[in-house]
Amino acid sequence: MSAERDLLNIDLEDEDKKHKMKRIVPTPNSYFLDVQCSRCSMISIVFSHSQTIFKCPKCQTVLARPSGGKATISPKCNKKTKKKKKKLERDREINDELDREKEEMEQEIKLLVLGTGDSGKTTFIKQIQILYKEGFTENDKKLYRNVIRNNLLSHAKILVNACRNLDIPMESSNEEIAEEIIEIPEVKNGKIEVEQYEMIQALWSDSALKHAYERRSEFQLPDTADYYLDDVERIMDDEFTPNTRDILNCRIPTSGVRLLNFNIDGIPWRVVDVGGQRSERRKWIHQFDNVTTLIYVVAVSEYNQKLYEKDGINRLDESLVLFTKTINNKFFKKKNCVILFNKYDLFSEKIKIQDLKVCFPKYKGGKNVEKASKYIKNVFYKAGKNRKRRLYHQFTVGTQTSDIEKVFEIVDKAVANEIKKLGGRL
Repeated sequence: MSAERDLLNIDLEDEDKKHKMKRIVPTPNSYFLDVQCSRCSMISIVFSHSQTIFKCPKCQTVLARPSGGKATISPKCNKKTKKKKKKLERDREINDELDREKEEMEQEIKLLVLGTGDSGKTTFIKQIQILYKEGFTENDKKLYRNVIRNNLLSHAKILVNACRNLDIPMESSNEEIAEEIIEIPEVKNGKIEVEQYEMIQALWSDSALKHAYERRSEFQLPDTADYYLDDVERIMDDEFTPNTRDILNCRIPTSGVRLLNFNIDGIPWRVVDVGGQRSERRKWIHQFDNVTTLIYVVAVSEYNQKLYEKDGINRLDESLVLFTKTINNKFFKKKNCVILFNKYDLFSEKIKIQDLKVCFPKYKGGKNVEKASKYIKNVFYKAGKNRKRRLYHQFTVGTQTSDIEKVFEIVDKAVANEIKKLGGRL
């Protein structure tokens, strides 16, 4: 007779083997099935008539319990036959990928670029593309060629209409040309007839258009109009390919949201540019999530100009009102902000002719560039004053790449302080 078992000192290895054997004993109509854990979503293979409690290998959640016959699967766990295993594995791969993307997004630096229309936001984005990406491809240049030629034609039309509205008489020989210019449709495929270029050249040589250009604060004309009008012959050439300066000076109103992703020293950055026109501003709210730092662009040269959308409202005053509302929005109350006082070259020339009183009646600094610059900076700083954030600023010429390099030194500082404020996390 075999020795009796010592029930007080059980051999655990023997017991484990017994339970394992019991668990895999074949039963009529038995099978294996995949069970997805309700806690960690891991999929495990479970015997349909398991005689022991089966736990998830990863988190130890009970997946199945013995019931004398077919095992009972825990209510919150999903049981799947092997036919659906591939689909479950694919779902798991997708979830893992989404988790990785979420983790990467949490590590990226996100800049939100805001400002009123025509302040220079898009030019700032182009400069980032030059500094931190590959610049402009040949395909980009072809697209910009169309834009530049349309800009040229549009500038000529605006000046012709300005001459009429301001009662500035053109030379009699150019009156008929002016009529033809107004009727020319938008340029397609970057092509304008040679005769049309020659008409634009003839009009720009007319002193009437030059006089209208000097009075451009009285109507809406892009700041770069003279840049293209002075170079019609080059732009009209069949072999014309825009250079970097041509692209930086062309105007494309931003509609909707534009994203630009790049890396600096292995750190991912994302810049979000949204439309500045009044009709576009309602879209900004969707871009406020997880912003690291705000960049607000102000065209200081617009202190004596009116809005495109609503004539009669000063454009710099509108920019200040928008800045005040934006910076004090609940999403930005604790966010650092870099203010770019853009188009400083144009401002420096204008202020010598007309001082800031046209926009700020309390200003008493006269036609002094430094005093006017300081006054504008103080007005914006006062509007954005808040102990929970820091304001930074730079007076810039958006078309000068060296200026934007200096801006990014300031942005780096603002971002570093934001990360420090958050305890080293974005």
